[in-house]
Amino acid sequence: MARSDGFPPVAQADARVLVLGSLPGQKSIAEQQYYAHPQNAFWPIMRELFGIDGDYRSRREGLTTRRIALWDVLASSVRPGSMDADIRLHSAQANDFKSFFEVHTQIRLVAFNGKKAEQLFARFVDPAVLADTVVTAGLPSTSPAYAAMPFSGKLSAWREALLPPLR
Repeated sequence: MARSDGFPPVAQADARVLVLGSLPGQKSIAEQQYYAHPQNAFWPIMRELFGIDGDYRSRREGLTTRRIALWDVLASSVRPGSMDADIRLHSAQANDFKSFFEVHTQIRLVAFNGKKAEQLFARFVDPAVLADTVVTAGLPSTSPAYAAMPFSGKLSAWREALLPPLR
């Protein structure tokens, strides 16, 4: 079975917030864009919170201008389909967070996009990579597969987590 490979981080050195997903789904891999599935709520939430809109390049620039970095916990894994539940843990390889945090020393919040991202980070990443000044927040998944919470609830949780560190 083929491995799914993630993307490099979307980040500038002055980032204060790191948003972590689990691993890009098939639509994102095909488009080579974070959160490319049209029903994923990530970009609509960024539009509501920060006015980030436009094509993918503009949206990436909108994030980095607001000192938000975007990445995934896993660099690669075998995953048939796009569901987080299908990630084959025996094949999972985490991204190099030690190097990332050495460069991005102003990160103050790591926000997990969904429970699976938070669980993968806890399982595969040494917690010592996080400086004492970094807090973490588990946020509701923006995936269309997480339909238990309406968009308004997701937006509210993301607003509460992201806006204070960026002020």
